[in-house]
Amino acid sequence: MKLWDVMKGQEMLTLKGHTEGVKSVSFSPDGKLMATGSNDETVKVWDTTTGQEMLTLKGHTLLVTCVAFSPDGKRLASASEDETVKLWDVTPKGGAAK
Repeated sequence: MKLWDVMKGQEMLTLKGHTEGVKSVSFSPDGKLMATGSNDETVKVWDTTTGQEMLTLKGHTLLVTCVAFSPDGKRLASASEDETVKLWDVTPKGGAAK
């Protein structure tokens, strides 16, 4: 995946980590984190300034179709073709599904 500065028309970061295509992207309310949901059945959380993968969230058994941050940025919801929705704690010591 690539993160672009659309005002400058320049690529900022290349994010590598998913083994299959990305289906959904969401930015945290403060813009510091980005979540991606993939055909590889995982959700990844990235630092938008460095491109570093912060978390890999596993628990779905089919592709992840949607990701969305809570208004406070502490939780992340993911939905999958496995007909489940998971709520994840994405605080620094988080990563657990609820």
